[in-house]
Amino acid sequence: MKNVMSAGKTRQKLAKKRSLCVINEQIESNFNAVWPSAIVFQQPAKGLSKIVLLAILVLSILKGTINACPLELPTATLSINGHRLIVELAATPQSRGCGLSKRTALDENQGMLFIYPRSAPRTFWMKDTWLPLSIAFLDDSGNIINIEIMLPDQTEKKYHSSKSALYALEVNQGWFRLHGIKAGDRVEMKAIVNIKGPR
Repeated sequence: MKNVMSAGKTRQKLAKKRSLCVINEQIESNFNAVWPSAIVFQQPAKGLSKIVLLAILVLSILKGTINACPLELPTATLSINGHRLIVELAATPQSRGCGLSKRTALDENQGMLFIYPRSAPRTFWMKDTWLPLSIAFLDDSGNIINIEIMLPDQTEKKYHSSKSALYALEVNQGWFRLHGIKAGDRVEMKAIVNIKGPR
């Protein structure tokens, strides 16, 4: 009886081992298919399960999809000295973080309005932003504090508000100058004046 049971256990162990081998081969095949060859460690690090590495890769891909820019945002119409401008509203941390990055085009009379929960000094840069832009920093009443010209796709230069700002308005580079808009002018935004971005 003991020998029969031992033989049965041996067969079970062998079947389990074969199943694990099949699963491992499938994982290895999937791993090699999706893992970019440009990554330095093409093979899993010693002692680290391929399942763990594959899970990390999948989570990274999902995270990249969730945080992908650009985002689809609500829009509103602003007016500055009679010049109408259609803007996307960036009122959340994620949308403000994306901004106009990775855009390949922006229509002539379009832009993006960044909305913050409170007035504070603001700083922008142009990482992954391929379009030349102009930015106007606005106070609580929508008055333009200062306007800056922003160079595309670089991180060396930072663009600051000269005072605390509640809003920032990005448009195609030169749009403000083309329409004679300058510091001190007021941006009319009645439809969104009560919107305050989350922290």
